[in-house]
Amino acid sequence: MVHQMGLYSEYFQSIREGKKIVEVRLNDEKRRKIKVGDAIEFIKVPQQDEFLKVQVIDLKSYDTFEAMYNDIPPEDFDCEGWTIKEMIDGTYEIYTPEQEKEWGTLAIMIEY
Repeated sequence: MVHQMGLYSEYFQSIREGKKIVEVRLNDEKRRKIKVGDAIEFIKVPQQDEFLKVQVIDLKSYDTFEAMYNDIPPEDFDCEGWTIKEMIDGTYEIYTPEQEKEWGTLAIMIEY
């Protein structure tokens, strides 16, 4: 199965260059349909002019982004040298703490 997701330009580039091997999402209804072995087609936003297809090689769910960032090395998110707080603050620019509490979080390990 192929899942489509929007992805901001900087993260899109990071995956293309092989630096980001874990995609961070809420574990919402759409993401709960993803299985290991599925493909994800990322659409670069806001331009929507480039696509990138990756393979899902593992999935890990967490109650919080903090738990995820404490478990997975920062370099897997292309965040080497960042503090956990910086990573969480950056994530909260995309998702709210209320969404995190409602859905939990999902680390999607990918291979380009």
